[in-house]
Amino acid sequence: MKLQSLRARLIVIILVPLLLISIVAGGWQFRNATQRAEEIFDRGLLSAALAISRDIALSGGDALSPATRSLVSDTSGGELFYHVFAPDGVFVIGYATPPVLPHESSRDLTRPIYYNARYQGNDVRVLRFQDATTVGGLAGIYSITVWQKAEVRNSFVREVVTRSFAVIALLVMSAAMVVWFGVAVGLRPLLDLEDAIARRTPSELQPIRRHVPIEARGLVSTLNALLDRVSRRISSKDEFISNAAHQLRNPVAGVLALAEAVQYAPDSSAMKERSTELVKAAKEASRLTNQLLSFERAKGMDMASVGKVLNFEAVIRDALTRFGGQGADVAVSFECLAKSTAIFGDEIMLKESLLNLLNNAVVHGGHGLAHVQLKLWNADDNLMLTIADDGIGIPPDKHVQAIGRFSQAASGKGSGLGLPIAAKVIESHGGRLSLKEPKIGTLIEIVLPVAQVDEDA
Repeated sequence: MKLQSLRARLIVIILVPLLLISIVAGGWQFRNATQRAEEIFDRGLLSAALAISRDIALSGGDALSPATRSLVSDTSGGELFYHVFAPDGVFVIGYATPPVLPHESSRDLTRPIYYNARYQGNDVRVLRFQDATTVGGLAGIYSITVWQKAEVRNSFVREVVTRSFAVIALLVMSAAMVVWFGVAVGLRPLLDLEDAIARRTPSELQPIRRHVPIEARGLVSTLNALLDRVSRRISSKDEFISNAAHQLRNPVAGVLALAEAVQYAPDSSAMKERSTELVKAAKEASRLTNQLLSFERAKGMDMASVGKVLNFEAVIRDALTRFGGQGADVAVSFECLAKSTAIFGDEIMLKESLLNLLNNAVVHGGHGLAHVQLKLWNADDNLMLTIADDGIGIPPDKHVQAIGRFSQAASGKGSGLGLPIAAKVIESHGGRLSLKEPKIGTLIEIVLPVAQVDEDA
């Protein structure tokens, strides 16, 4: 089961390796304590054996010195047992029966031999060695055996290991407490960040300005970018709803008035005339609604990354064919100089934007408009399309107003959405639309990135 708490996850990540290290350290300490205890106790046995060898030489085998008796009675926390016999096998001093030397042990006692054995039902550690000395006028090699209960050594090891484990346990517990409170303190900036996020409402999406650790700054930056996009999107939607309501008020009112006029027409002739006007007004309202939806759709798309590969020349020619069928008494020409006309995009949206531009030229070009010329060519990694007409044109100081939604450079027919829709569509395709300053008429320049298509694919 996955841990849901970040604090618990961090504590587990930190403490589990620490516990494993502590266990390894405890095992190492136990092994080290056992080896050290063996060395210390074996040296104690050797020291006692040498002291006994010296004393029997001095006393003729009769007694041990007080210092040696003290050493024997309490060596490393336990009593020592000893046995000495002469070269001829005669018992000299000590306990009557020493532990038996194992058969596998070497019989060469010129060096000390340590072994484990049983003595009177107890496990013991034994030292046996030979020493050349003279006791009571008898010179030769005397055999000295010294032993001690293994429990004394084991108690020493347990005490050392217990203390070591107590220290390790105390350190682990202290580390756990430090980690617990340290993680709590370390997570406080994230809790503050949570509080800052909780304070945000759909109407208040200001960026988060809290101080956070370096590791969380990327999260805050991404979140602020998201809040900014959401805020701008909500503002755009609110603005769209407000503008749509404003723009549709008059057409809807006109449709309603004409519908009432049809209802109360005095005769069939008046009803037919008013019905014709009603249909015309309804079509105008429908066209305005479609333009509003097209404009909003164009704002929220990123066709440069999700669109299909299109032949832009073919898209232009299809748009010109549709425009020619609308009965516009204007000559339209198209010249394609581009070698590569592939782009990523949405065919319907591009055609609608081109039709908007052509219709704009006809509606706002004035009575002297006679010709609209389109030209397409390559410029580096882009496609350049210009749409030029010989109409009355748009003054340079009115360019920004002309591209703004619901605004026109001069009063006239239309909703003022033609250029804005086209501009947003081009922007959603990764390009740009701009108005230039020709000597005559209007010149619109469109730049779109060329799609890099593998021709061998």
